[in-house]
Amino acid sequence: MAEENFFERVYVIARQIPFGKVTSYGAIAKALGTARSARMVGWAMNACHNMDDVPAHRVVNQKGLLTGKHHFDGTNLMQQLLENEGIKVVNNQIVDFEKHFWTPEISTISDIS
Repeated sequence: MAEENFFERVYVIARQIPFGKVTSYGAIAKALGTARSARMVGWAMNACHNMDDVPAHRVVNQKGLLTGKHHFDGTNLMQQLLENEGIKVVNNQIVDFEKHFWTPEISTISDIS
């Protein structure tokens, strides 16, 4: 049950990532107050593949690599979704990562318990 609650808290943040922006597993974990749980954020992103309202393609690793791309249908779907939002990807890495990075704030999840 605790895992489901954690996953839902991850999804609340992921749903707030603006169009044309990305964040990292670690940034979401930090915003949740669980800075060492980036891997669990990754598991949550993997578990939401049937949830159309969670933009999992906007969550990448701390260096801008599309490490979750193998969880998307199609070879380059994650990259295509990002490029459709104006984010350039070369060799599975976001170009100008800092420019596109969105930092979730703890206040964005204050309504979650």
